[in-house]
Amino acid sequence: MSLEAWFLYLFAVTGLACAPGPNGMLALSHGAMYGRKKVLATICGGVSGFILVIALSMFGIGSLMMASSHMLTVFKWLGGAYLIYLGIQLWRSPGIQLNQDAHVDDKGNTARYRQGMLAAISNPKVLLFFGAFLPQFMNTEQPLWLQFVILAGTFAAVEFCVEFMVACIAHQLRPWLEKSGQRFNRGCGAVFALLGASLPLSQ
Repeated sequence: MSLEAWFLYLFAVTGLACAPGPNGMLALSHGAMYGRKKVLATICGGVSGFILVIALSMFGIGSLMMASSHMLTVFKWLGGAYLIYLGIQLWRSPGIQLNQDAHVDDKGNTARYRQGMLAAISNPKVLLFFGAFLPQFMNTEQPLWLQFVILAGTFAAVEFCVEFMVACIAHQLRPWLEKSGQRFNRGCGAVFALLGASLPLSQ
């Protein structure tokens, strides 16, 4: 990949990472509830999920899903169901409190990592997007593994920075969010539920 092509790819994935999505919403809510340190597990889970999606896309799974409408439908329903479940969990979460240890039900880094990863891989449209997007920056004359390292590594770094910035902003706004009580959690939960409900119905 030439330097010019890499800069173009960097610009494109920065725009993609900044677009609102399930992982950004999750980083926002976890950043507010748990703080900058603990939200790293959520973000790392999301980044790991995106790396897996890029790997699957580059090795042809995205094309397989495009060719099989039945498989795409199954993935849509499974992904939608998980997003709805995540939305319900956020809806039922208690209001954000300044005394985190006493009021927030923290299930640990493993649970937050798992939530971040599942949020990243639960939407098959992401897999299809990368399946159509990445080939524009790939060269058949260069080793596939090297291109994967460059493309996936660049996206992972950008996504990590954007999600961490979102989480830090949310943490700074904790006093305001605390006054909103459960309305903030319910708002995030409603967004997840709407995304999950619309996913199986999308074309």
